[in-house]
Amino acid sequence: MMKSILTLMVASLIFCGCSNQNEMKNSADQTAFDQASEGAWQEVFSDSCTGDWKPQWFLDGEVGTVTTGSEGMTLTAGSEFKNDAHHMVLWTKDVFEGDVKIEYDYTRLDSETNCVNILYIQVTGSGEAPYSEDITEWSELRRVPAMRMYFDHMNAYHISYAAFPNDEDTTQYIRARRYMPNATGLEGSDLEPDYFPEGLFETGVPHKITVIKRDREVLMRIQNSDQDYYCHMMNPKLPTVEAGRVGLRHMFTRSALYKNFRISTVEDS
Repeated sequence: MMKSILTLMVASLIFCGCSNQNEMKNSADQTAFDQASEGAWQEVFSDSCTGDWKPQWFLDGEVGTVTTGSEGMTLTAGSEFKNDAHHMVLWTKDVFEGDVKIEYDYTRLDSETNCVNILYIQVTGSGEAPYSEDITEWSELRRVPAMRMYFDHMNAYHISYAAFPNDEDTTQYIRARRYMPNATGLEGSDLEPDYFPEGLFETGVPHKITVIKRDREVLMRIQNSDQDYYCHMMNPKLPTVEAGRVGLRHMFTRSALYKNFRISTVEDS
């Protein structure tokens, strides 16, 4: 009996310790996010996502669909798991320079336990022919939007979210990367740390997402009716990303609703 009580006490202390560490980490990440939010941000891109999407966006992939209505813009990738043609990426036509703040409403529509949604931040081509810095010049090569075409030939920051591994592990994660073209694929591209949130991105639940790229930092705030969740990823060694387009990737099988998409840059003093 005494052994059982001691076991419960130790387990309780470990749980409390982990909870306190998580709370301290979230508090530190919130402080970093709040500091990055300060300053003279100027909105340079805005789309309610309720009207015609084509004036401000263009699409990679021929299977995924984009539809808009009063509730927002629905991105629906193809239904075939592990078929690269069923990926999709929606890109801004505009290019954004310097520090950026990206804000949008996101509601997951699928119930999948595989694959990811990705936010691409300030993307350019490698500059090595035929992958010119202006990615519109080689859109034809992305008619099948295989992941390797992006991480092998683009400069970008990337955030995976509402993300699940393509195996039996269903642990949700958030992960940032810095693509290094002509390197070794995704090896060495991680921006630490990874996050493993609970209670986020349930199907049908609206979330407000805000992402700030500031020099070598990528910061993220995710809000729903129950919690505010913060992430703070760092790029200490790889080259910075200075300018480019913003993109929304849905891997095969994934679908979500977007609304009130805004991008701001730091106003010149």
